[in-house]
Amino acid sequence: PMKASELARACLQAYVDKDRRAAEALIADDFHFTSPLDNALDRATYFARCWPNSASMREVTVVQSVGAGESAFIVYEAGTDKKRVRNCELHTARNGKLVSVEVYFGWNLD
Repeated sequence: PMKASELARACLQAYVDKDRRAAEALIADDFHFTSPLDNALDRATYFARCWPNSASMREVTVVQSVGAGESAFIVYEAGTDKKRVRNCELHTARNGKLVSVEVYFGWNLD
């Protein structure tokens, strides 16, 4: 199975590629997503609330990725139609699927 850092990169790339099928294949049924704006969204709510952001996602560059066991921290810069940002996320995997993502918003790079 893919490591957490590989799953994180693949999921970010699915946003750039606007490939929801690829993202869904990477995310476990019992997945939860947390950010400063969201607390433990379930899989269905995550896709309803977050997937529309893929429409404006143009690029993702991984700045740093550190994995330990079933977890990985990933720092990346993302470019959208309107801005560039830097974020840090903690991805946790089990059996080759992402089971949780915690997002720590970074800053606007523009």
